[in-house]
Amino acid sequence: MKKKIIIPALALIVLLVGTSFKNDFFEIAKQVEIFTTLFKELNMNYVDETNPAELMDTAIKSMLEDLDPYTNFMNEQDVEGFKISNAGEYSGIGAVVKSYDDRLLIIEPYEGYPADKAGLKAGDEIVKIGDINVSDFKEDATELLKGATKSNVSIAYKRQGKTMTTTVSRDEIEIDAVPYFNMIDAETGYIVLSKFNSKASKQTEEALEDLKERGAKKIILDLRGNPGGLLTEAIDVCNLFVPKKELIVSTKSKVKKFNQEYYTRRNPVDTEIPLAILINGRSASASEIVSGALQDLDRAVIVGARSFGKGLVQRPIKLNYGTQLKVTISRYYTPSGRCIQSMDYWNRDADGKAVVKKDFNEFKTRSGRKVYDGGGVMPDLEVKGLKDNSLTSALIANNVLFDYATDYYYKHPITNMDNFSFSETDYQDFKKYVTESGFTYETKTEKALKKVMNSQEIDEFGESVKNDYKKLLTDINHSKLASLDEYQESITKNLEDELIVRYFYRDGLYKYYLQNDDAIKNATAILKDAAKYKSILK
Repeated sequence: MKKKIIIPALALIVLLVGTSFKNDFFEIAKQVEIFTTLFKELNMNYVDETNPAELMDTAIKSMLEDLDPYTNFMNEQDVEGFKISNAGEYSGIGAVVKSYDDRLLIIEPYEGYPADKAGLKAGDEIVKIGDINVSDFKEDATELLKGATKSNVSIAYKRQGKTMTTTVSRDEIEIDAVPYFNMIDAETGYIVLSKFNSKASKQTEEALEDLKERGAKKIILDLRGNPGGLLTEAIDVCNLFVPKKELIVSTKSKVKKFNQEYYTRRNPVDTEIPLAILINGRSASASEIVSGALQDLDRAVIVGARSFGKGLVQRPIKLNYGTQLKVTISRYYTPSGRCIQSMDYWNRDADGKAVVKKDFNEFKTRSGRKVYDGGGVMPDLEVKGLKDNSLTSALIANNVLFDYATDYYYKHPITNMDNFSFSETDYQDFKKYVTESGFTYETKTEKALKKVMNSQEIDEFGESVKNDYKKLLTDINHSKLASLDEYQESITKNLEDELIVRYFYRDGLYKYYLQNDDAIKNATAILKDAAKYKSILK
């Protein structure tokens, strides 16, 4: 009787699975055929000349828009940039350059590299590269700055309203994963890990060993602003502080081969040295694997502000003609079992936008401490000035802080770091600058109110209610400017960081941090107080 029941049941399951697979395969083949036919007929019959490459690029990007923002199509140039990012080496002018819709900006020249030697500064707007006007170049103009080592490129740029020219000799550029490390005091070492490229674990280990030789008995690892990178490097960085064969992260996917557990593989450098890790809202991905895993294992005290919340893993898949698809293949989970992904891209709101997760599940660290999923890594000790807020984020995203720092730099020549201070008078000047700049941003509350105002239902409530809505919108707009006072600490922190880099480069910023940064001060105090350090981890 058992055989009579089980065998037909298994046969039915196999039939259903097979049918499902065939249906999926058929549906994919069907849609590809429809699209291929449409694309061919469109290019053959459209009234004007078409650009097949541009049409296809638009079609691919539109298709991927409904997924998460990390699933991207990469053309040949993008693939090369991806390789450079992971390797940390390329030939170019040695500067962070960003392309916007209306301008190409020098964001930060690296000290001692070609752009710096040629006199380029943060805030310079590049208008011409060689014989090519940037405004006429449809692709990413930053690619024009790369080239063979020792080759020259002429650059025309605008600075404070004046057009100037210079010639830059390209050179080999090495991007360190650890741009700075030093002693804070006689017993506390400080390491900045700015990205997880292929050099991350090796350079972190070298810095750790060096600091221990100089007397470090406590370590602060700074992951603030680190956007992530290679998963394997994150595991190896953890391995410096935890034993061999320790579970660091696991990945789960609908594709069985992507379901994996990643353990440490080497002997550690030091499993006992007290450790504090600094994070903020721009610490993401691999940074969250390191901070989340070492928090779950009770190996480090986490200081700062909630991290970005990226719990998704991507893998590049090779396509034809040198292109690739960088696709999200799985979610990752810290040792306690939590996924710290913050945005829900699969259950969107009425406007089709991803929503922030608000329901968190509780997990336990190895010693039984409570930690939560779904909203980034929460620090054990919060630092108020590092907390994200919509106003500071909007000021950064709209380049208001950046443009103000450019004006400030040329109006306030400073040659000695000891003479730098961003005063209350300076902040009042910044507030005036924001008001006169025409800066505006829209809060979530405003968006919701405007949606109601534009709906037909508002007319049913009568003029009185409609006027109340209008007044509320006006009051919110006024309160946003008042928020410049409420978030002064956070805004000032970002302004100081931007200005210090202008005057004294990135190296100067880290030196400034050692004496003035609140997060470092808090972390140093915790590490000095052995009883408090242990109580947090227990």
